[in-house]
Amino acid sequence: QVQLVESGGGLVQAGDSLRLSCKASGRTYISYGWFRQAPGKEREFVASIRGGDGYARYADFVKGRFTISRDNAKNTVYLQMNSLKPEDTAVYYCAVDQLGLGYDAWGQGTQVTVSS
Repeated sequence: QVQLVESGGGLVQAGDSLRLSCKASGRTYISYGWFRQAPGKEREFVASIRGGDGYARYADFVKGRFTISRDNAKNTVYLQMNSLKPEDTAVYYCAVDQLGLGYDAWGQGTQVTVSS
């Protein structure tokens, strides 16, 4: 069973930066993703990165501000978040796609709160 442990969340001011980490157990997975869920809203995709070639994708609302990266040796994925805005406030979740069929394992989430 895959275990995903997120860390790095916290309370920051608008314009600040945070780096989230997601440590995964087991092997290198097909894809790693970051998602977020704000109060009263549905969970939404933020960014993903393929475990093999490192190809990354981003939601339009984070392009130019967030960067996803991975360290395969540590089986850890990072989300560098710069120029944070109050609307980035959410619980951020890490997920992995084990079989190429979609994200099928999730972490417990880490809270990010951005004050104005």
